[in-house]
Amino acid sequence: MRQHGSDANLPGDTRTTRTASRVFDPERAEQPRFVDTEITDMLPRAPQHRRQPTSAAKGRVMIVAMAAGAAAAAAYTAVKPPGDTTTQTVLAAQKMPMDGAAAAPRGMQLIAVKPAADAAVHSEELSKGAAFAQERAEREARLQRPLFVIPTKGVFTSGFGYRWGALHAGIDLAGPIGTPIYAVSDGVVTDAGPTAGFGAWVKIRHSDGSVSLYGHVNTWTVRVGQRVFAGDQIATIGNRGNSTGPHLHFSILRNGTNYIDPVPWLAARGLSLGPYVG
Repeated sequence: MRQHGSDANLPGDTRTTRTASRVFDPERAEQPRFVDTEITDMLPRAPQHRRQPTSAAKGRVMIVAMAAGAAAAAAYTAVKPPGDTTTQTVLAAQKMPMDGAAAAPRGMQLIAVKPAADAAVHSEELSKGAAFAQERAEREARLQRPLFVIPTKGVFTSGFGYRWGALHAGIDLAGPIGTPIYAVSDGVVTDAGPTAGFGAWVKIRHSDGSVSLYGHVNTWTVRVGQRVFAGDQIATIGNRGNSTGPHLHFSILRNGTNYIDPVPWLAARGLSLGPYVG
């Protein structure tokens, strides 16, 4: 019969004693070996570093999470009725979709935007600006012109006075047919075209009330009522009417009625006809 208590394991006893259902050898007491699970779990273990997940492991975890989310979204779409889903397209600046555009476009949207100004408006503004620039250039050019000019380039062949028993009420400047004739000063055309005696003429009234007359012209380039400036071409030298050769008959009528000698009138305005050749 096994005896319980401290007497069970007396010194010098060569019997083996079972402890916790395992064999304990007294001769190997200096080198204890614990094989029982319950006993070894109570002993401290050597510290071990926790392994960190690698990049591949993280990627696999992310892929698994995305797959789970996609599966959940698909399940929700399958369960929810189609009629509960509504799509609304909102365009920028509350503009209507372009013709032919889808009611609910995906991705980039095409918006019909009306230009800030019509092309016709721009064209009109450009044309007005060009016309204004041209008018201003012409005005500046006129300001550069002299106030008085010689009526034509010719030879002074006959002066003012009586000739062959009649008054020659002007001067003659001979030149080839077609030589340009210019307005002697600014004014308004009062007559232009055929006439008796001179064959054809041009008359211009100036600001001081005087009238300049250009006779025997071949052609004329002005019309009645047209405003001309000093130096504008108004006609060409001809041989029409009572003429002995191609020349310009030039007269000045003070107040539009009284013929005066054009030579002193031109000289008073700084113009000289050159030598008289008679």
